[in-house]
Formats: sequence, structure tokens, C-alpha cells
Amino acid sequence: MTAEKPKRNPRPHTTASPPHAKGTSRPRPRHRHVESHFSGSETVRDVVLGMSDGLTVPFALAAGLSGAVANARIILIAGIAELAAGAIAMGLGGYLAAKSEADTWASERKREREEVAEVPSEEQEEVRKVFRGWGLEGDTLEKATHAICADHTRWVDFMMREELNLIEPDPKRARISAFTIGGSYVAGGAIPLAPYLLAIPVTSALALSVSVTLAALAVFGGVKGRLTGRPPAQEALRTVLVGALASGAAYALARLISA
Repeated sequence: MTAEKPKRNPRPHTTASPPHAKGTSRPRPRHRHVESHFSGSETVRDVVLGMSDGLTVPFALAAGLSGAVANARIILIAGIAELAAGAIAMGLGGYLAAKSEADTWASERKREREEVAEVPSEEQEEVRKVFRGWGLEGDTLEKATHAICADHTRWVDFMMREELNLIEPDPKRARISAFTIGGSYVAGGAIPLAPYLLAIPVTSALALSVSVTLAALAVFGGVKGRLTGRPPAQEALRTVLVGALASGAAYALARLISA
């Protein structure tokens, strides 16, 4: 009589690993792709516009006056007056630009709505043209066109966006733009004028103003370059050069006139 062999419990089923050929590496785990595009808002654009002019124009004015007068109080008063006038002008320009954009959008939407009502066949063909550009053909093209044209509001929205490339602006955009640009102009312009508040000679105030303003221009240019996708160092250098040329030209001209 032979002894019974002990029964072995079956191993739990596991998924077989794929064959691994010698000399080849295993595939690495995939990493999640993260989009890193910058979508600059209109507010950022307004801040850049106001700060760039605010750092440059009062700086050039103060430098020019420093070459003509030796009274820091006169330079400060003139600089503050320019700062106020410049902020109002820049803010008003931003308001009018945004208001014009909103008026253009409203006018084009009204015209598009009239065309959809009066010449629907031509407008349908324009929808087909857009879809053909996307690669649609045949029955798919007709179904897509019918889906858009079945609702007049959707139809008009589609034509505004795809044919005219116009997006409805924010109704509050004009006011926000005016205050953002004007405020950024004042913030930027206060930097070159601040040294003239100190109880130091005009030449010393000018040297300090040049130092702090060029440093601010470099930082501002670098940040602007990073936000807009340009090389930060290159953008910083360009911004500094523009400010230096403007202030240097103003100073030389004032010295020439007052000589």
C-alpha cells in the first residue's frame, strides 16, 4: 500500500507578465501630459500696458528736468502733474478701446442676425464652408450644418465666433480696463519719482532714480517675458534699454536747451 501524495492548493490566478526580451527595456509608465500654455487675461494686458508707460514716461520727464533745474520740489511737482495727466489719458484710452470693441461686437451681431433672416441659403453655405475647412464631407457635413442652422441664436453665435472671429466682450470691461491701466500707470510712475521726495541733492536723487527705475524695468521686463512666452532675460534687457534711451535722450535735450 502506497502513501497518498499530499494535495497542493492551486495558486491564485495572476495575470502573466508579457515576455521580456533580453537586451530590451521594459516600457516606462506613462506620465500625465500637462498643458502649460499661458492664456493671458485682458487684465494682465492692461497692467503691462500701464506699467510699461508708467515706468518710462515719468522717468524720462524727471531725468530731463534734472538736467535743467536744481530744485527737487519743482521736479516732483511736474512729475506728479504728469503722473495724474498720464493716468487719466491712459485710462480714458483703455476705456474707449474697450467700449469700441463692445460696440463693434454688437453692430456685427445685429448685421449677422439680419443676414441669417434675409439670406439664409447664403449663410448656410458659409456654415458649410467652415465645416469643410474642418474636414467634414458628405452626410456628416450636412448633418452638422443642419444642427447649427436649426436654432437661429446658435447659428448667429456660430457665425460670430467662426466666421468673424468675434467673442462677446464683458459688459464691465471698459470700466475695469480704465481703472487697471490708470492705476498701473500711477504705480509704475511713482517709482522714478520717489527719490525726489528725499532730502538729497537733485544729482543724487537722479542717480537713485536711475538705479531703482532700471532695476524695476528689468524685473518688469522679465515678468512680462515669462507671461508672454518670450525669453525673460531678453525681454528684461529690451525693457531696460528702452527706459535708458528715453531718459538719456530727455536729460541730454534738457541740458542742451538750458545751456
